[in-house]
Amino acid sequence: QVRLVESGGGLVQAGGSLRLSCAASGMNFRIAAMRWYRQVPGKQRELVASITSSGNTNYTDSVKGRFTISRDNAWNRMYLQMDSLKPEDTAVYYCNTYYKRDVWGQGTQVTVSS
Repeated sequence: QVRLVESGGGLVQAGGSLRLSCAASGMNFRIAAMRWYRQVPGKQRELVASITSSGNTNYTDSVKGRFTISRDNAWNRMYLQMDSLKPEDTAVYYCNTYYKRDVWGQGTQVTVSS
């Protein structure tokens, strides 16, 4: 069974940094494209960043230059380094992949105070 578990969220002041982690199990992580999404109550889930199996990355415009997605295939983990955080980055952040179906983690709350 494929499982994704996020960690690393919390409360931080504007301008601060957080590093999110996503631990994957039950899948061949090395060949999987991985994504970070975020969601604010009442809004659609938004794709924040993605990374292919070969390490190619993409970011939504609002986080370019501030967030960095990465992966460690030896440990089956994906990361999201978030710097220069803004209050509008406040959301629940989800790890996602597709393995026979869409697979989601439980989410981790990120709150940025002004």
